[in-house]
Amino acid sequence: MNISTISTTPFADQKPGTSGLRKKVTVFQQTNYLENFVQSIFENAPQLKGDLMVLGGDGRFYNKQAIQVILKMAAAYGIKRVLVGENGLLSTPAVSCLIRKNKAAGGIILSASHNPGGENGDFGIKFNIANGGPAPTTFTDAVFETSKRLTEYQIAECDDITLDHQHSSQIGDMQVDVIDPVADYAELMGYLFDFDKIRSLFSLGLLSMCFDAMNAVTGPYAKAIFEKSLSANSGAVINGVPLEDFGGGHPDPNLAHAEELVDILNAGPSAPQFGAASDGDGDRNMIIGQDFFVNPSDSLAIMTANAHLLPGYSQGICGVARSLPTSRAVDKVAEAMGIECYETPTGWKYFGNLLDDNRITLCGEESFGSGSDHIREKDGIWAVLFWLNLIAVKQQSVEQITREHWKQFGRHYYTRHDYEAIDSKIADDMIQSMRDKAGSLAGQAFGDYVVELCDDFSYTDPVDNSITEHQGIRILFDDESRIVFRLSGTGTEGATLRVYIERYVTDADKHDLPTQDALTELIDIANEIAQIKQRSGREAPDVIT
Repeated sequence: MNISTISTTPFADQKPGTSGLRKKVTVFQQTNYLENFVQSIFENAPQLKGDLMVLGGDGRFYNKQAIQVILKMAAAYGIKRVLVGENGLLSTPAVSCLIRKNKAAGGIILSASHNPGGENGDFGIKFNIANGGPAPTTFTDAVFETSKRLTEYQIAECDDITLDHQHSSQIGDMQVDVIDPVADYAELMGYLFDFDKIRSLFSLGLLSMCFDAMNAVTGPYAKAIFEKSLSANSGAVINGVPLEDFGGGHPDPNLAHAEELVDILNAGPSAPQFGAASDGDGDRNMIIGQDFFVNPSDSLAIMTANAHLLPGYSQGICGVARSLPTSRAVDKVAEAMGIECYETPTGWKYFGNLLDDNRITLCGEESFGSGSDHIREKDGIWAVLFWLNLIAVKQQSVEQITREHWKQFGRHYYTRHDYEAIDSKIADDMIQSMRDKAGSLAGQAFGDYVVELCDDFSYTDPVDNSITEHQGIRILFDDESRIVFRLSGTGTEGATLRVYIERYVTDADKHDLPTQDALTELIDIANEIAQIKQRSGREAPDVIT
């Protein structure tokens, strides 16, 4: 094997965010751009030398080309063996599963998650560590520092590896195993959930489902698990073929982007009883019933309250965690159960330490992500199976399960308003303005709402004592309502301002209000405090979930 050393110059914009490096495809296609970032990863991951690495992605445009580059650079770096998904496909949860099962030193995931694909869309790359979870900030900071001074990289001179069937081959001393992307992950799901009980629902005609894979990576997983293993109804999986541009759609499983699924579930009595969708890389989920949407924050709370009913969690759970913007619905459940509930910054990596230290069993984010200690990523298919198993045990509909939960724990009306592609300076100034006046808001009244606390959320990790600051402006009112403002780190253009609004209602007679109506006054207060219209010129959010 011949190894070439290629001279290069640094790029100034290779700072990874909460989920790795995400840019437009055209940015990654620049000469040496991908190579520079991969070399920066390798130079900060010496544990990969002589060891096993997992590699795969969501199948978006540039996925296959990037895999070939990474394989050749991995061989040059001295990696002993690489597991890569057939056709370059591996869902993010499957990568985590494979790292953990095979005791790999780490893995590289090629994805921009829920962002649009295609040659004019987005691309992304991130490194997961040996526990199967996203690399911590210390690692990503080190990668960025390396990228700013890089002058060369190494790459093997060889032909591309065939990815369209399962086989083993060599690049010099490095073995490349092209594997079934589904098998190991499906095996794990069969351990956690009662497949026989779920299968009986379908075989007896007691349940029908529709799962929208959104032409993204979960298509093969959904067909193998729902249609083949569980014998779900014919045509249960729609948009099940992964496409480089996701069929021109936006692979984000929410009411705004999964319109086809929503229309199917809202078609009246003939509609399937259960609906779900996942995103580009398979780590997010949306759960809906017949004309009934389950808020992701509620989903986490319902999972927490009922986990003991399912095989993988029959011994109970030790604790839960949620991200700052996620509603406090799960807090109520944890309090009733007498278990710890942790509030963390946004980003799955913050759950990793808590999971590894056995402080929590379940965790979730409002952005349609939930998971457990089975891997170290959020997991869309897992969440769908959790709900299917729960329906099988309780013999209730999605709506019945949710309403029963509200009756017991109260309802947290909750919404997220996204203002996308705001000029970055305007967005930064908006947040800074709120940060400056945070300390003076306590005690102020806005209509019937009195501010109890306002701060710029800071998190001290209870395991390693690391401190993460400036995670979002948090406003708590004296009736347990909340408003949270933060800038998203997952977009590739400008800044996305996300406004999270929450109101807690215990009266069951008031659990049927339309969400936006129930939150009207708080929405107005949020706009007043942040001066969104005045500062950004935006009359309304781009996306409401």
